[in-house]
Amino acid sequence: RYNFDGGELKPYLSLEAMTAAVFDVAGQLFGLRFVERPDIAGYHPDVKVYEVRETVEGEDRLRAIFLHDNYSRQNKQSGAWMSELRAACPAQGTVPIILNNNNFAKGREGAPTLLSFDDARTLFHEFGHGCHGMLSATNFLRLAGTNVLRDFVELPSQLMEHWLAQPEVLKKHARHYKTQEAVPDELLARLKAAENFNQGFGTVEYTISALLDQSLHTVPGERAAELDIGAFEEAELARLGMPQGMAMRHRPAHFQHLFSTSAYAAAYYVYQWAEVLDADGFEAFLEAGSCFDGDTAHRARKYIYSSGNSLEPGEAYRLFRGRDPTVEPMLKKKGL
Repeated sequence: RYNFDGGELKPYLSLEAMTAAVFDVAGQLFGLRFVERPDIAGYHPDVKVYEVRETVEGEDRLRAIFLHDNYSRQNKQSGAWMSELRAACPAQGTVPIILNNNNFAKGREGAPTLLSFDDARTLFHEFGHGCHGMLSATNFLRLAGTNVLRDFVELPSQLMEHWLAQPEVLKKHARHYKTQEAVPDELLARLKAAENFNQGFGTVEYTISALLDQSLHTVPGERAAELDIGAFEEAELARLGMPQGMAMRHRPAHFQHLFSTSAYAAAYYVYQWAEVLDADGFEAFLEAGSCFDGDTAHRARKYIYSSGNSLEPGEAYRLFRGRDPTVEPMLKKKGL
């Protein structure tokens, strides 16, 4: 419908360029500098190690150690994630060691690794989690970095995703790996139109999954063993007034977020809640006139990326934004 082929965009999104882009974003927002240390061996030859440095009161300081493990390989867990190998503790002078893992298909010998737009978004997303760990400024390890309530943990990562789509970032870094030509505006316009396609369906599909998650966790324990999960799903969709044929994003029998661990049990909604927060939060930059506005970036660092769980999430967000979040920016972002 929108004449968009993701393959057209990949030559402009090399892993090297997108890594430079996300480091540039962190530099403009938070004053961080990433210095590669090829002399420090990672746990695998593919792992790159960086010193993360910043200038504080005129003095150059080490902020963190950052490890980037970007390629898929045999015996590596699938997916993408951030790990905190050592948490920050400013009172003890402890520098955090943060690891970002991705699973991108490595380019053949002598060729660059080219990313899809979704891959690039994943790179930015996990880096947002990484910044949450690297910028932690609390002195209690149990409150540091990503040790926050589920309602808040996806905000730093999803907020970081917004910079990938900004013209200032794309025009500078999204360049054809052969010609260094900037990505064409017309291609970006088709990408945006394609990204907004079917958002209404996707939003409803996710919402009913989150609502069923909540309903399942109200079932008393003595009834759970005898519960017909298929019948429960059908009854819940009817109760919610869903159109015939409208299915959940994840059917209950393989809804791993609910059952594989307790981390997201009764909390699948947090991704959509984070969408409300990240869209409203990024709107603060746009209202200030620049996606790199200094005052807004300072508040984002202080209250979103550095405070850990030392502040109640609602209080932290209000200190950043000056008010409670509203849903309108998320709806605008989705084209709804």
